Amino acid sequence: MSQSFDKNTAEPSQNRMGTQPEGRLLVSMALPMTVSMLFQALYNVVDSFFVAQLSQDAMNAVSLAFPMQSLLIAFSVGTGVGMSALISRALGEKHEERAREVAGTGFFLFIVTAAVFCLVGLSFGRRFFAVQTENAVIVRYGGDYLHVVMGICVFLYAQVATERLLQSVGCTDKSMIIQLTGAIINIILDPLFIFGYAGFPRLEVMGAAVATVIGQGIAAAVGIFLNLKYNPALKDAFKMIRFRGRIAADIYRIAYPSILMQSVGSLTTFCMNQILLGFTEAATAVYGVYFKLQSFVFMPVFGLNNAMVPIISYNFGAGKMDRVRRTYRIAIAIAVSFMALGAAVFLAIPEVLIGIFNPTDEMLAIGVRAMRIIAIHFPFAGFSIIAGSVCQSIGNPFHSLVISICRQVLVLLPVAFLFSLTGVLDNVWLAFPASEAVSFTLSNIFLRKTIKRALARISA
Repeated sequence: MSQSFDKNTAEPSQNRMGTQPEGRLLVSMALPMTVSMLFQALYNVVDSFFVAQLSQDAMNAVSLAFPMQSLLIAFSVGTGVGMSALISRALGEKHEERAREVAGTGFFLFIVTAAVFCLVGLSFGRRFFAVQTENAVIVRYGGDYLHVVMGICVFLYAQVATERLLQSVGCTDKSMIIQLTGAIINIILDPLFIFGYAGFPRLEVMGAAVATVIGQGIAAAVGIFLNLKYNPALKDAFKMIRFRGRIAADIYRIAYPSILMQSVGSLTTFCMNQILLGFTEAATAVYGVYFKLQSFVFMPVFGLNNAMVPIISYNFGAGKMDRVRRTYRIAIAIAVSFMALGAAVFLAIPEVLIGIFNPTDEMLAIGVRAMRIIAIHFPFAGFSIIAGSVCQSIGNPFHSLVISICRQVLVLLPVAFLFSLTGVLDNVWLAFPASEAVSFTLSNIFLRKTIKRALARISA
């Protein structure tokens, strides 16, 4: 997708979000983001593929690191969601100076949050594993991994910030370039640092982390360059980086559901790992593999979702609720269809998917059954993802938070724990479709209420 701008304004892009047919607009913006998300999913799988060649302990280390890494990502993506939505809304309302102030404040928040996570990772990375397992190899591998990923997380935050600036003005093709850069470099460097090929040091699991942060650093540099060159409406935001209390509060008012939802997800993953470790370490490895594989199904939907958010925000800011409704209905139809296709693949060839990760016989047997049980909920999750973001985009973020807490804290964990008491591992996996049924029901209710209130607000 090509995008042209007047040198002093991003207005052509904004007019496009307010005038172009919704289906064509959504697809044109989502396609580059979906491609970049697929490459990100590919990176997740390739990264774990190489780590799995070391040993099951190495695979378990990366799996057990996921809750902490997910928390790190939660704050970067959540803050990015809030910043992007406010920028798009401000531009829809023709308040360009406020849009630049939002961007500058967002960058300040990214920098401070990255510094906090850096300190946490360096101080408590190894202890995080020590409380989960007595396996010294897993503790060593995992500690090394988190020290690097969290200790140099400033690159991740810079990458996400620059992506969101471009997405907020409709430049999703440029955002795609940033993500592709990071993912491709990561994939290339993984085997070099993990196994010590071509004269590189053999760092094993730590090598995967080193490849990750190098990819993020280069992607962030590319992101800064692309914003300076192709995003004139927000270019001056780099000169406006400072704290603005009211804007920061507005950003987090939109961002906190995303942050808390992913944080709750991090806690859920940690607790699920403890439940699964009560059966066998192979079950935890399967759980980690599942998250890598399901990213191929969920990441494209998140790409579609990210493309939808600025369109919804812009048109809501411009008072065009008819375009808001048509946009999210198209997004839901695409998301559910894609997730149904993903579920069909998981049900049909789970042994092929798990076989990518050099599984033991025990891990393969557990994984085949787990994938078939869990995949049932994919289409329902597609609807819930889109519905939650619609609520956030037009100012009702609390609904998404309620849905996430109900699904994971009030249903998934209790059901998984109760089913674990049966002593049958397969029963634990049933908690996933059970929790998604609750999420789907609540998402439907809250989406209807949010749209009704938005219509009343615009009509007032």
